[in-house]
Amino acid sequence: MILYHGSNIDITDIDLSQSKVGKDFGCGFYLSADKEQALALAKRKTEQIGTGNPVLNVYEFDETNLQSANLSVLHFQTYSQEWAEFILMNRRNRTRTPAHDYDIVIGPIANDAVGLQIRRFTAGLINKNQFIEELKYMKGVTIQYFFGTEKAIRYLKKLKTL
Repeated sequence: MILYHGSNIDITDIDLSQSKVGKDFGCGFYLSADKEQALALAKRKTEQIGTGNPVLNVYEFDETNLQSANLSVLHFQTYSQEWAEFILMNRRNRTRTPAHDYDIVIGPIANDAVGLQIRRFTAGLINKNQFIEELKYMKGVTIQYFFGTEKAIRYLKKLKTL
């Protein structure tokens, strides 16, 4: 399968120490099979940082590796209570220490307003079902691929930069 990582730079070597805390599935390297979504993220990142140009880093990943005994994989098929709780756990983790021990996590991307929804949920302003609905990505179900360990990163093969 082909996966894309949108950025403002050409990534020659994936450096997990550059990943940000408080993301959907934790600190790690995020990719998408949706080229247009990755390009939109690249444009947004370029605007936020104010340097560089939107870049798509293109990788190949052999999906048969998801069944490998060498990798710990969690796969959320759709939005669910378990998915929302996992997002909440990782978004609340403000350290570089992982809140879970999965090498790869695959699942829906959350709405950009996750922080607001977490505050509303923890304040008791919305219930768990409303929380899940509010976290859904506005453009429909879009799957993200999280590679959170050096072991997982070794399974990605850089093809090119667009």
